Amino acid sequence: MTALAFIPGAGCTDDIFAAQQAAFENSFVVDLPGRRAPAGAASIAAFADAVSEELSARATPVVLCGFSMGGAVALELAARSAPYVQGIVAFGSGARLRVAPALLEQLDADFDGAAKTIAPLLYADAPEAVLAHAVAMMSAIGPVQCRREFRACDAFDIRERLGEVRLPLLAITGERDVMTPPKYAEFLADRIPGAVTRIIAGAGHMVMAERPGETNDAIRAFVTQFD
Repeated sequence: MTALAFIPGAGCTDDIFAAQQAAFENSFVVDLPGRRAPAGAASIAAFADAVSEELSARATPVVLCGFSMGGAVALELAARSAPYVQGIVAFGSGARLRVAPALLEQLDADFDGAAKTIAPLLYADAPEAVLAHAVAMMSAIGPVQCRREFRACDAFDIRERLGEVRLPLLAITGERDVMTPPKYAEFLADRIPGAVTRIIAGAGHMVMAERPGETNDAIRAFVTQFD
């Protein structure tokens, strides 16, 4: 099966893709600058540079599967016609990812409070343990890198370059996603030839974790075209 390369979202660690890595043997999560490597990136373009370097080092064709900010990175690489990228799966992402100014201000002034504000926005419905895990992910990444990532999202806007994307694309969004509503996925499908959407009922922003079975079925059907 075609290799799947997963790219996390802002403030999210690799384990958001636990259900996908368990389901797809030939998969891995890419390293993002500022996570394991000491130097952090401050723009989607810089993250894309780092991912491109990793893919070139692996020299294996992949389908890039990016969540939120990770989807933005995948779109940037698709617009560049980056080597080794065969297709894109974007979870809860879009061509523009504005972040509320009040949230950016809170990230600067009260990081712990901002993490607690963001956590419930990630899910349609989640128990306290899940929300606590979301807060813990942001804490693990740390305030400096989280601020970089959310500001990178806020500055991202690839709407005028979507015509440069010539790869198959699947946009998966939760029906109840309040951060990147279904219209974001539909916008991508309207402007990228051959792109398709899958809106998953009852799911929020963290669609691949909330509805792993349906999400994995959609991924599996999409990647058959590359085998």
